[in-house]
Amino acid sequence: MAGEHPGPELRASAEILFTATVKADELRFHEVPESSVEFSGDADGSSTSGSVRTNLPDEVETNVTYRDVRIDYAIAAKLAEPDDDDRP
Repeated sequence: MAGEHPGPELRASAEILFTATVKADELRFHEVPESSVEFSGDADGSSTSGSVRTNLPDEVETNVTYRDVRIDYAIAAKLAEPDDDDRP
């Protein structure tokens, strides 16, 4: 369940936050990649992931060279409140 790039409020309140920045002078895809993020276990429904891209479209094309690329990626997960049955 991937969505929009996690905003500042979700980033500040997330129990788990993973961020990464990737930069490339040139980037070329010989195949269009398939990717997904799935939250399982005790993840809250507001958990999300996404990227902000510079000089790289959301849907890349094969055999196109993209230049001066930057991708800021984040995964922000909140834990669901335990059910009353799960509490000690």
